[in-house]
Amino acid sequence: MAPRILLLTLLLSGTGPVTPSSGATDSNTPDKPIKVIATFPVLTDLVRQVGRDRVTVVGLLSGMESEHTYTPKPADILAIGQARLLVKIGLGLEVWVDGLIKNAGNRRLLVITTSKGVPLLKNPDTPNGSTSLGDPHIWLDPENAKLMVRHITEGLLKIDPAHKEYYMRNQAEYIQELDRTQKRLMTKLKPLRNKKIITHHAAWSYFARRFGLTIRGSIASQAGTEPSAKHLSDLIRIIKAEKIRVIVSEPQLNPKLPQILARETGATVVVLTPIPGALPGAETYRSMIEYDVNRLVDALKN
Repeated sequence: MAPRILLLTLLLSGTGPVTPSSGATDSNTPDKPIKVIATFPVLTDLVRQVGRDRVTVVGLLSGMESEHTYTPKPADILAIGQARLLVKIGLGLEVWVDGLIKNAGNRRLLVITTSKGVPLLKNPDTPNGSTSLGDPHIWLDPENAKLMVRHITEGLLKIDPAHKEYYMRNQAEYIQELDRTQKRLMTKLKPLRNKKIITHHAAWSYFARRFGLTIRGSIASQAGTEPSAKHLSDLIRIIKAEKIRVIVSEPQLNPKLPQILARETGATVVVLTPIPGALPGAETYRSMIEYDVNRLVDALKN
């Protein structure tokens, strides 16, 4: 077995040696930035918006990786062992992160779950939409993102209370920016009449609710599964009958099926991203939301 594979196997199984990290102490030194681990690209950006030069952020996933298929690396465990704060979404989205935290053995690590207190929608990735956890794609509603930002601020204040004014000011400025962005985008969407869409992946419920869209179906009803011929036939019927003009795809997913539906119905495939960093012009959370709404507006009005 290759050394890298052996190390990862031992660490994730819990059979390898687990010792507290000495690196975590350095990250809490007043004159050094706080070392933060973010499980997801949107969290990487939100932490930077609040912490700015007071934080050093390591993101575990990039914008083109799927949380459903992500394989942890030995470097992830080492990074968590040296961090002071880890920020995650929760709701079962990062099923792999708890094992990483356990095996990093960092007793001084503060873990912040940013979905805490967010009003949840049912998870469409489970049969009959039933789950005790709820749909984890909460960040696609800017109102939820504001609560996530507040959780991040609370975490930084626990570690670095001496800079409370700095973090609170950054939080307030960023939330004001989100408010202005949301208001501007809502104004663009308001005149549109037919706001029905089909999505590739069942990730857009919060986004649709916030911006007044109606999702009439998803190609992949569950993460990691292929739709049946009957399901695709039903979607084609719905698109034609209701004159749906837009099929939302994502850069992280294979475009073949959305393109087939478009050819069969005359609808337009619009590539949006639920994750910052996956498309040019959508590198941050705020620019991603703007990009997605602007692309949709252009497609729906044309």
